[in-house]
Amino acid sequence: MGLPTLLKKTRADLVIANGENAADGLGLTPEIAGSLFKSGVEVITSGNHIWQRREILPLLDTDGRILRPENYPVGVPGKGLLVLTKREVSVAVINLQGLLHLPSIRCPFAVGAELAKKLHGKTRVILVDFHAESPEEKEALALHLDGAVSAVLGTHTHVQTADERVLPGGTAYIGDVGMTGPKLGVIGMKREISIRRSLTQIPIKMEVENSDGVIMGALVEINPADGKALSIQRIAQDA
Repeated sequence: MGLPTLLKKTRADLVIANGENAADGLGLTPEIAGSLFKSGVEVITSGNHIWQRREILPLLDTDGRILRPENYPVGVPGKGLLVLTKREVSVAVINLQGLLHLPSIRCPFAVGAELAKKLHGKTRVILVDFHAESPEEKEALALHLDGAVSAVLGTHTHVQTADERVLPGGTAYIGDVGMTGPKLGVIGMKREISIRRSLTQIPIKMEVENSDGVIMGALVEINPADGKALSIQRIAQDA
């Protein structure tokens, strides 16, 4: 099982994975990024935890396949936009981060709309990873960008939502694609520690759960001629 098997099953043309928790649940390292690319991932998006492992920071400037949210302040390492070609189709990937219960950075609504407008001269296929805590904020951004981008795919909460749909303007949406990781933990971490943290209210250091894994995500079908989504399907299968 695993991603190679899933790719054969779905025949996906492009694989994007949010890797901000890949290094023992917090951050990303160059070695783990390399492993993700070897497994079939083609673009790695991220979020607020991308800054936790300083060894990844130089790669944010040198490897365009690794993104950080575009709406961070100007001048920080990396970028949040990648334009690539798949099957002779130009595809843009945008990484944005929400504001509610997260660091106060530039407005994702304004940045997202501005990027979508600029990109329409280059490509109609535009995919957005919106790394955000609030379901309200995620759904609002998707509706704000409906018709301007092909998909708004939520990340960050680790819990897959059942609200996937194609919006009236042709943008595919899901509140959270879910987590690829151990099934028996608490959002991927050891359940014993998570329970103890809740019982004591002491911020005990979390540790990654060691159990069978699950791959979660979403499969989006897009018409390359106009960039409109044709369908979106949740994925959840044993790794």
